[in-house]
Amino acid sequence: MTSHWADLAMYTRGLESLYSVIPPLRSVRLRSFHLDWRGPTVTTRIDLPSYPEHPPPAWSDLDHDTLQLHLQFLAVDDLAVHGRIPRTPVDINFSALADRRLFAQWSGDGLEFSFTCSDSLAIGHISSFRTTESGSDDGARSFLQPLDARRFSSLPGTHESTFYGHL
Repeated sequence: MTSHWADLAMYTRGLESLYSVIPPLRSVRLRSFHLDWRGPTVTTRIDLPSYPEHPPPAWSDLDHDTLQLHLQFLAVDDLAVHGRIPRTPVDINFSALADRRLFAQWSGDGLEFSFTCSDSLAIGHISSFRTTESGSDDGARSFLQPLDARRFSSLPGTHESTFYGHL
């Protein structure tokens, strides 16, 4: 096991400004994953288990309750997916391997998702929104990165490859 997943990330300034302590990846909601043969990479879209203690002032009056981000894994190998993306939260665990590699394992109700990858993660597309009664992440949202904030006011469709495939 690694000490904390954020220690593996290349960009945490955005998260560090939002949280006093960045939450662990326990009971996160896995929304989607995108596989790309270039790299090869896996980009996941997850909801963190807790809302930030220090949201930006522009988010204060929005009544949002969820923080979502993309985690991108590089040099992916040995990918195995069994089951489906569950409606219930999942846990993400990392184990260090030789040669600056990681074993990433996602486990939850009916899901086994694992792969090996580089020991360096990328974080992007950090956004805030209010979860609907059905648990959906549709609707208005606010993005932390200025470019995302200019381009999107809600979650873009899956055809938007610049959003789902790139950080």
